[in-house]
Amino acid sequence: MQKILLAVDKISTKAGQFSAISVVLLTVLICWEVFNRYAFNNPHDWVFDFTYMLYGIMFMMAGAYTLSKNGHVRGDVLYGFFQPRTQALFDLILYFVFFIPGIIALVYAGINFAAESVAINEHTTQTANGPPIWPFKMIIPIAGGLLLLQGFAEIVRCIVCLQTGEWPKREHDVEEVDVDKLKAMVSHEDEKKGA
Repeated sequence: MQKILLAVDKISTKAGQFSAISVVLLTVLICWEVFNRYAFNNPHDWVFDFTYMLYGIMFMMAGAYTLSKNGHVRGDVLYGFFQPRTQALFDLILYFVFFIPGIIALVYAGINFAAESVAINEHTTQTANGPPIWPFKMIIPIAGGLLLLQGFAEIVRCIVCLQTGEWPKREHDVEEVDVDKLKAMVSHEDEKKGA
């Protein structure tokens, strides 16, 4: 079971890495457009449309990654004091009451939204020769599907935690450094140097 959970985490991590690439593309594209506008007085109409679509892709594709790293915002004021089993019970209830119905609705609406856009070969209307928008609308159900897949993995994690009392391991990636641990490590190294 743990291998399946880690495989789903790996898929979500790849989606997050794709999202990270879009940040770089977005930065390069905006800098290039600003340079063209002010240095050559030659702005491109399509860049505005493309940048806000790329920005949307960045956030849509990062959802599953963030969930896999347990990074979404939650009210840790009380939650952090609960035992793992109690945390898992609360998470499980919230996944079934809010998450699963909401993400299923997102995927369902996203499929219809993307299908209609493909059918009419939709282009943006912000500019006269706007880029096609249907490839970007296809990201909505894809990102929703990835988020739903990761949500099912999180539900399994909750069930395992209810049974064992411990949270199953997650796929490792870039991790935040806990400030207190960092201070303790630095003071420990300072003590070694002083001794």
